Amino acid sequence: MELIDLNAKKRETTGKGAARQLRAKKAIPAIVYGGKTEPTMLALDTVEFDNIIRKHGSMGLFFNLRISGAGADKIVMLKDMHMDTFGLNYLHVDLQEIDMEKKITVSVQVEVVGKSKGVKEGGLLQLIRRELDVVCKPMDTPDTIKIDITDLDIGDAVHVNDIDLGEHIHIPHDVNFTVITIVPPSTDSKERGEEDEEPVEKAPAASKKAAEE
Repeated sequence: MELIDLNAKKRETTGKGAARQLRAKKAIPAIVYGGKTEPTMLALDTVEFDNIIRKHGSMGLFFNLRISGAGADKIVMLKDMHMDTFGLNYLHVDLQEIDMEKKITVSVQVEVVGKSKGVKEGGLLQLIRRELDVVCKPMDTPDTIKIDITDLDIGDAVHVNDIDLGEHIHIPHDVNFTVITIVPPSTDSKERGEEDEEPVEKAPAASKKAAEE
């Protein structure tokens, strides 16, 4: 777990009009809730927040939230992030205050390590789950879930029960779903390859027939 410094200011005004005014001033409307205090309306600096997202992504982010004039910092996690239709502008950010001694549920990105035997033989890697929910204390949260696929052959798969993250991290699930699999080359690919070769093979025969006629 990495704690990232994030600065914020309290805001008193709410509503769509106030939010538009904030965004016009290069700020993002936000809220922090949880813990033992009432939800607090905030404004985040757009440039600072965007730089964090570009560097760290948006999954499993924990912040040392510094609210101007509020005294003690808060340890929070990014709970939700709302974007406009085109995914270009931040509309609102939800932050949740967390207790470092209590377990939380957080989404963590799956990272594939190595190159499988099956892929070397022409198989195709299918990453079925790009992220997984884990339950653990904040300090135990992994940056990514690394899965080594080196020994996977065509037809092999990694299921959630195969993933061991240690005794302090649990992946909640009701069924033993597939996370990664190596599948044979698609039939469509083979057929396209045969169609591409077909004119080359038939051309000489067709030319010979025309010459005989």
